[in-house]
Amino acid sequence: MGWTEISVRGYAELVRVAREQQQLHGRARGRVFIYFSGDKEPLSGSSWCPDCVKAEPIVRAELPHLPDGSVFIYCQVGDRAYWKDPNNEFKKDLKLTGVPTLLKYGTPQKLVEEECFKSDLVRMLFTED
Repeated sequence: MGWTEISVRGYAELVRVAREQQQLHGRARGRVFIYFSGDKEPLSGSSWCPDCVKAEPIVRAELPHLPDGSVFIYCQVGDRAYWKDPNNEFKKDLKLTGVPTLLKYGTPQKLVEEECFKSDLVRMLFTED
């Protein structure tokens, strides 16, 4: 069965896609995982956020442990200036404090910044109910 990955950019697109996925999954709440990263630079293809660059391969290596039928949303939060604005929607509405952040949508479970460097924590987030 496997899992599905969806890439989004910006808050409005994230909210739309996350709501769609939650409706599709109905009672399987918590099977939508969101990874927040700084935007990738067009020339380098890497995020402006060094911690995001370090965490992404670790998170991706654990994706095979996602429960069947899960959705993994890769969300780019914007450029550095937008992210640093304390009034951006990610900080105001979702209460994000840093990138990278990996969370199980609809639950308080999340990993923030250096926690995303630890494959055992990422796997635990993906596999525990």
